[in-house]
Amino acid sequence: MFNKRLTDENQVLAWQTSFNTAKPFRFLVIDDFLDPEFALRLAQKFPSLEEMNVNYKGINERKSEHSDFDGLPAEFGQLKRYLSMNEVTAAIETITKINNLELINDRFGFGLHQGGKDSFLDIHVDYNLHPIRQKQRRMNLIVFLNPGWHQDWGGALEFWNKDVTICEQSVLPLFNRCVLFECNEYSFHGYSKISCPEGTTRKSFYQYYFTKPEEKIVFHDTIFRTKPSEPISKKVMVSVKETVKNSVKKLFFYSGLKKLLK
Repeated sequence: MFNKRLTDENQVLAWQTSFNTAKPFRFLVIDDFLDPEFALRLAQKFPSLEEMNVNYKGINERKSEHSDFDGLPAEFGQLKRYLSMNEVTAAIETITKINNLELINDRFGFGLHQGGKDSFLDIHVDYNLHPIRQKQRRMNLIVFLNPGWHQDWGGALEFWNKDVTICEQSVLPLFNRCVLFECNEYSFHGYSKISCPEGTTRKSFYQYYFTKPEEKIVFHDTIFRTKPSEPISKKVMVSVKETVKNSVKKLFFYSGLKKLLK
């Protein structure tokens, strides 16, 4: 499954240039990321929606998550170990110019995402500090596992500007495509409601990379934002919900109640 391009100095430097000049924030798309036969086995053995152990059905998201790999086929553990290899981490450090990247072995650090028909994930920035380990979240790595994905099904990963007024980039969740992007206070991203056929789902593996905080950072959880086209009623509801949610979670974080954030 090893991607030999990650040890090719010229290729890594080319990716570095692409990553560091991308807008609206730093990101990179790598197609044909894994050995195609291995990637196909991952797609075929992906757990069903019913088997996913966390399900979100709220105003801002409708998707499922799974991070318990013990009961899954061995390929998922192999992928996780591969993306944790020193060679892979070193390549990502070179591409991103961020040193001393760390991995955290819990659901805040890796897992699977999946969504069926009408799944969506509203525009947001991710939490900035791991709620238990207090490490700064720096990079998201996503591998899409969707053979035969059609453009008209939607589900593209959208990258929005700082004001969440314009979608500047849209990346389809094509099979064996890897997306690497920086986590910061303006890396607004998400995906619109998908219209794939019943029985088809949008599948991905995610792994996050962390560092020690570079400076004093005030914790926040995921922050959702609404698109300009959405009704005022949703904008008000989301604003109130996010203010209350982040106030409560910040209280837990700084009052020694971090276990409540798991």
